[in-house]
Order: sequence, then structure tokens, then C-alpha cells
Amino acid sequence: MSGTQAPLVTWLYVPGDRPERFARAVASGADAVILDLEDAVLPPAKEAARRNVRDFLDARRAGSADDGVRVHVRINAPHSEWAALDAAAVAAGGADGVRVPKIESVRDVDLVVDAVGEGVPVDCLLESARGVENASEIAAHPAVRSLALGEADLTAELGLRGDEAFAWLRTRIVVASAAAGLAAPGMAAYIDVRDTEGLYRSCLRGRDSGLFGRSAIHPRQVPVIRRAFTPSEEEVSRARQIAEAAEGASAESVRGGGAIALADGRFVDAPVVAAALRTLALAESIAERGSD
Repeated sequence: MSGTQAPLVTWLYVPGDRPERFARAVASGADAVILDLEDAVLPPAKEAARRNVRDFLDARRAGSADDGVRVHVRINAPHSEWAALDAAAVAAGGADGVRVPKIESVRDVDLVVDAVGEGVPVDCLLESARGVENASEIAAHPAVRSLALGEADLTAELGLRGDEAFAWLRTRIVVASAAAGLAAPGMAAYIDVRDTEGLYRSCLRGRDSGLFGRSAIHPRQVPVIRRAFTPSEEEVSRARQIAEAAEGASAESVRGGGAIALADGRFVDAPVVAAALRTLALAESIAERGSD
């Protein structure tokens, strides 16, 4: 997160071959909807799914949608037989970004940019050991907006067992994202849509690890994810104390890195003030989104 701009919290996947679900997904409360042309669509349905997505994007563009929901498209992997046609659907316009699976190198990102055109933000899914190893270089590409892990593929390739096995991989992309000035990576989807308590606990662990926000595969997961990533009343109260103390301090003190005294006797410096302002912006953004 940069400055005080609050990040997206929830992304809801919807299969591209289920156009009757598109509008419902937009109305689900998710910050972004991902129209999926990849894993959720079987090969015989790829062409119809692509046409559905293009028609939906055309309709939103023509109607100047102002619902505040971002619409992204997940295309097939850059080297797949479907990638060029998927990219053409995105290049036609109307999407707020393209999510690309199985990114392994900067060259893969270049292929996507060449196909969809410059100006379309690229969200990269790292789903292999090679992709994770190249995370820093991928994150530094000017077209890249975010990184995330494709945990199912990594589980298969690396033989991982249990959620704890992903700790280092998650930290790897958190650091790569921060070093490149990107937003914190979002979490991979939680596949048991009925286990809302497990989802909530998993989100809290991810948040503690530096991840932020999460993809959902069912609308019922959206409010659970939002609740997990919403700052608590205690966090908001402390952030407000810090912000008020900074406002009362001299601008030179804050800019110069000097410490600011809080009412309880503790001291904070400029990075802590910046984090407090982000917390307040996030809480306000989530509150506004929840009242839509």
C-alpha cells in the first residue's frame, strides 16, 4: 500500500462460461470481479466464455458503469494455445486489469503486454518454483500491478503439505512486492466455501504475514474476507491517536524523522505515522464500501 490509498480487499472469481452470474458477482459486495477464462472453464467452452466476457465488457463500457466495482479478466497462461485469443478480448477494452497465471519471467509479462496493449495493469500469479525465484524481477516490471501465489500448482510441484509450508513462499512475494513499491499480495482462494470460520482464521494468519485481501470463489466468502481484513476498533483508535499526535506536532519534526510523543508516554516516528494513516484510510474505505 502506498500513501494513504486503501487497497482492494476482495476479488470474486466467476467462470467465463456462466454469464448469468456476472451481474450477481458485481452486486456481491466484492471490490473486484475476476471473469475467469482459465481453470474454471473447460477447453470446449473456452470460445463461448471468451465471447461472454467480451460482450460483458462491451456492455459495461457502453453503459459507463459507475458501481465502483473493478472488473478483471484472468486469461490462460502466456504460452497456452488460448492466450492470444484471450488477450484480444482484453485488448478490446473495458477491463480494469488482466490476471495472468503461470508467470515465470519478465519475458512472460512482456508477452502479455504485447498482446493486451500498454496501459492494462497486469496481476501476476506465480505458480511454479521458477516464478517464485524470479519474483523480484517480475515485480519490478513497469506493467505489473501485483503478485500472488498459485498455491494449488505450487503444492503439486513442490510436494508441500499443510498451510505452514507456504510461509516462506508468502514472505518471498511480500518482500518482492514491497521492494518494487507494489501493494501487498492478496491471498489465494480458500477452496472450502462452507468453512467460513476456517476462512476467517486463515485470513488473519495471512494478514499477520504481510498479505492483504483475498480472492473468493463464492459470494458467501466475500463478507468473511472483508471482516478479517478490516482494522479492529482498537487498531483504529490507536491509529487515530497517532494521526492526531502527528497533526499536532511540527511538520518539520515529522518530515525530519523525529519522534512524536503520544499521550500515554510512548514515542512514534514517521513510518509509524504513515502506517496509522493507511489504517485509517483502509477503515474508511471498507466502511464506505460496506454501505454501498
